[in-house]
Amino acid sequence: MLGLEHGDIDFSTVNIISEVRLPSDILPLSYEVNIEPNFESQNFKGNIKMHLKWILDSKKVHFHADFNLIIDERSIKLSRLNMENGKTDGRVTILRGSRLPRKAIYVLHLKDKIKRESECLLEISFEGNIAEVAEGLFKSYYTNETNNVQEAYLATNFKPNNARRVFPCFDEPGIKVPFNLSIARPKDYITIFHTPLLNTIQHPILDNYWIDFFYITPPMSTHAFGFVISKLHIWNQVQMINSSDLPIINVWNNNLPSVILHDIQNKLNIEYKTIQRFFNVSLPLEKFDVIAIPDLPSVRFVSCYGMLIVRESELLKSGVFAFSRELVYQWIGIWITPDWWTDANLNKALISFIASEITIEINGGKEFNGKYPMTILYSLYYELSKRYPYSLITGMKKESTSFKTELFIRMLKIVLGEKTFRTGIQRFISNNKTKTFKGSDLWTALSKQAVEDKALDRKLILLDVAESWLKQSRLPLVTIKRDYNSGTAIVQQKVYLRERPHDVPDQDKMLWWIPITLVRQDTLNFSNSIPYIWMNKTKQAKISNLPSQDEFIIVNQEEIGPYLVNYDEKNWYMLSMFLRTENGRGLIPVYTRAKLLHDAWNLAYAGELNFAIALNMTLFLKNERNHIVWDPVFTFLDQIGKRFDVSSLHKKFHLYTIDLLAPLYETLGPENNNDDNWKTDLRKLTKTFICNAGYLPCIKASRNAFEVWLNSSNPNLNNPVPNEFICPVFMWGSMEEWMFGLERISQFPKLRLQSDRTFLLKMLSGCPAQREKINYLLELAILKNVSFFSENDKILIINMITTRSIGYTTLLDFLSSHWANVYQMFKNSTNLWNKLITSATGKFTTQEGYDTAKSFYNNHYGQFGRAQHIIERSLRNMKEEIQWSEQNLPVIEQWIDNYLSSTQFSNT
Repeated sequence: MLGLEHGDIDFSTVNIISEVRLPSDILPLSYEVNIEPNFESQNFKGNIKMHLKWILDSKKVHFHADFNLIIDERSIKLSRLNMENGKTDGRVTILRGSRLPRKAIYVLHLKDKIKRESECLLEISFEGNIAEVAEGLFKSYYTNETNNVQEAYLATNFKPNNARRVFPCFDEPGIKVPFNLSIARPKDYITIFHTPLLNTIQHPILDNYWIDFFYITPPMSTHAFGFVISKLHIWNQVQMINSSDLPIINVWNNNLPSVILHDIQNKLNIEYKTIQRFFNVSLPLEKFDVIAIPDLPSVRFVSCYGMLIVRESELLKSGVFAFSRELVYQWIGIWITPDWWTDANLNKALISFIASEITIEINGGKEFNGKYPMTILYSLYYELSKRYPYSLITGMKKESTSFKTELFIRMLKIVLGEKTFRTGIQRFISNNKTKTFKGSDLWTALSKQAVEDKALDRKLILLDVAESWLKQSRLPLVTIKRDYNSGTAIVQQKVYLRERPHDVPDQDKMLWWIPITLVRQDTLNFSNSIPYIWMNKTKQAKISNLPSQDEFIIVNQEEIGPYLVNYDEKNWYMLSMFLRTENGRGLIPVYTRAKLLHDAWNLAYAGELNFAIALNMTLFLKNERNHIVWDPVFTFLDQIGKRFDVSSLHKKFHLYTIDLLAPLYETLGPENNNDDNWKTDLRKLTKTFICNAGYLPCIKASRNAFEVWLNSSNPNLNNPVPNEFICPVFMWGSMEEWMFGLERISQFPKLRLQSDRTFLLKMLSGCPAQREKINYLLELAILKNVSFFSENDKILIINMITTRSIGYTTLLDFLSSHWANVYQMFKNSTNLWNKLITSATGKFTTQEGYDTAKSFYNNHYGQFGRAQHIIERSLRNMKEEIQWSEQNLPVIEQWIDNYLSSTQFSNT
């Protein structure tokens, strides 16, 4: 989640969906693997025996082998197997072996074609290097807590397709076979593997090395295979939960205190048992090994069959979600496995949703701070409403797809009912246990269960519903237009587009299966999640039997589905008035209050709703104290506040912001170490926004805190001022205070955290409300080219300055006044030059701003170089922004004028 970490269970982190699959003419039935890692030389060698079965006639054998895995072609041996006794029965002639170009696939070319249903034994010797990063087989170190000696260890991370780095294999998730492992290790080390140790012998050649032999594993995919060789100690005290259907949970650790291990094991047992109860099926595990490695590189978790390799710091955290997610992965991901990477996002989303449910069941979801699922939902609404989603961060597309899938699963759980959903998931696992699955298998299992439970109309097919949500990269907007005389309403759907212009191709073809859930004012039953109707990929539907003319309705209460809802003006008015009463506000649940605010503001921003209606919806906030409801408000204040090029409106908006936030600011009071996280976060946000708006008590508190730093005997040593007080001082404080901050940048000690310097430079650049400060900084960074500002610093300064209208207007004036010098200095510095031109001209939203930027363009036409197209594009885009401003700014200003004249406002 955004705001909730979805860490390491992510098949989709590597671009492997388009990987060429192995031919399906041959399948492995089992692997016998011998690996001999050498700690000293940091390499390994080994051999593998693959029991293969021919599905089709073929005279080629394809398998995976990494480019850096050395295969001794002369040692490759292929023998026919006697089907009756399983013994080899004659050699098969191999003409040659070769690698496919630019693919980690090795091909054996045979003299004769082998017939289908035949079985053979393929024997291959291999060798390779042990990695230093957490991929394949890797080596790293930790400090032994007992004797302070650095200890080496080996571990594996074969996700998503790294088994081929260590041994030849059929490295695809849908191919599951048993493994028979023998592995060499130094004498004083221990090997941890999926199955118990069978026996150990001394290595016949390597001194002080032993070979461990393990019991054969159940069938598993190559990415679920793994081992660890280390000197970690096992925690083997009496189990907290003694149950025959639970595996023994071993915690391998670096001599952690027993009281901590006791708590960790207890927590793991509770999580494991809760998950097992959710799935109503136990895994065929005798033991489950949790291997806590200090400073595990690159990744936080590596999950294998019956094993979890974890960074020690993660093990010591108090939360439940992260470990629940890894444990759920044992059922969905390892025990049942996606057939191919195309279902990786679904696998990840289902795991994450169930882990969230487990977390809520165990501790009420306390660690989410009430932000699940709203944080990821708001982020998706924002990203997927752009003209070009993911245009800047390509990796975001995969994450967003997974988040959207998770929200869809959540919607199904609510509309089908918890019992039906859980039984459907159990059915899904039972149908596929030890095997692989496709996404359609999940929707089919849920659909059958829902029909049996009469939770879904037989005509509805969840596969069709799922495809309408998951195959489209957008989210819908539902509009409700009531006919108050007839008690009916027209329900319409279309794609939600927030960013202008709304010219997305094929948007008229985008339609969803949408459950329309509805709450009436005359009953206010928010627990009823049975859809009033399903919109079956139609643009319009009609609903009837609505309440009387003076009673509102709420659609999609509690954000059941990931879609926004718009209403006619009268329904919005009734909602606004109801929320302004103490009784009414208490009758509408938190998530629904937050949704009404979020939808109203975003619809107004998108041009779907009059801004006066959206601003009316904020009036109840003066008496609102729930952090979940406030969470979207700060985003709106920030986004709208940045659009005001007109200083008079900017000042009025600040006054509105102060009046809105002052009651909350006073209620939250000073910091308290015993406060919950949500309260601490809310206080920081409230301080930041009310101080930046110019609230005098907050500015006074900020300057008092800053004075401590001013009077410090060694101000370069550290910064004693709370972060939320820095910006108000640089914004509203004196030039002397601002210069003091600038001096700290110029004298910043190299041994201090550079992130502290970056934060301070951001505040110095992005906060000032006076041109004098901004011009001084631009002269230092751009004209005087002082040595303590790197090029990255200059780009940061420009980025931060132009987050506010005072900044980008000052920058454009600065460039106009100093054009000749700036042009000579930076015309050949492509990145910085483009950044200057883009930032100075690209953010105006009014006709006056456009005229200023166009004049600048005309005056220096032909001198922009590679930035010429940037400024031309900026001027084109401004036309849309001007239209938005002309449509909305007068409405906003008129509303704020009326508001300020009717309220007893005091900035004291």
